[in-house]
Amino acid sequence: MSETPDRSRIGKRLVIGIPMLWLLLFFLIPFAIVLKVSLSEGMIAQPPYGPILEWSEDSWLPAYVGSLFNYEWLLDDPLYITAYLNSIWMALVSTFFCLVIAYPMAYLIARSSPSTRTTLLMMVVLPFWTSSLLRIYALLGLLSPNGYINTVLMWSGLTSAPVQMLQTDFAVYLGIVFTYLPLMVLPLYATLEKLDESLLEASADLGASAVGTFWQVTLPLSGPGIAAGCLLVFIPAVGEYVIPALMGGPDQLMIGKVLYTEFFGNRDWPVASAVAIAMLAFLVIPFMMLRNSSALRGEV
Repeated sequence: MSETPDRSRIGKRLVIGIPMLWLLLFFLIPFAIVLKVSLSEGMIAQPPYGPILEWSEDSWLPAYVGSLFNYEWLLDDPLYITAYLNSIWMALVSTFFCLVIAYPMAYLIARSSPSTRTTLLMMVVLPFWTSSLLRIYALLGLLSPNGYINTVLMWSGLTSAPVQMLQTDFAVYLGIVFTYLPLMVLPLYATLEKLDESLLEASADLGASAVGTFWQVTLPLSGPGIAAGCLLVFIPAVGEYVIPALMGGPDQLMIGKVLYTEFFGNRDWPVASAVAIAMLAFLVIPFMMLRNSSALRGEV
């Protein structure tokens, strides 16, 4: 009888320990390495950065020689600030369009019959079974000057010359929305599917119209799904590199593109690491503060 609590305690520790070990190996240790590189000085060497600790014969303790110079460089150079602001704007607009398109889709799936619901959910998830790069190349084929869309437009007489769709902001927005739309649909569906039907019936019994019921009951209760979907789309969209590189113009400045150029073009690993750490701090810290604030309000 005394072994049952011990086994239960060991089981709980294993359940908690495995994700913590995963977090340690694949987030905290890589984060610590990138943070260390961001504090070092760039060098023409292998690796292309200097140490942040130096040992001397006079002391047992190493001397710290790192600095915040790379972070100060980010603040002084308008290139990085412009890239951050452009990335945030592109991510905000893309998240908004994802929400506008995904909400009616999720609502339709949640209100459909169980058999139809399975089919519709499969259609939402199915694009994830293929590589996102293949999906982007499919979009390139549609939007190119010799693509299907321009062919139909010119055949129908709507245009006399191909419309420039690639290498524009429109193409980048379309690529991000097309890629991340399922990440918005699924959390919205999970929230709307659990919506209590009796609340909608009570609203109708009290005289509310269908539109009034949606604004006063359905939309507020789907808030957690909206928040989860927006986070799932906004966070990866800020650091997106492949879509702006393939579908955007050559002068389009986004932070993912700047990060790639610093790492592989300029081989300035300390500045590139500082860009990555600043981007992570910008995205994670406000959301953690918001989460803690919400938790505190819940406890009160």
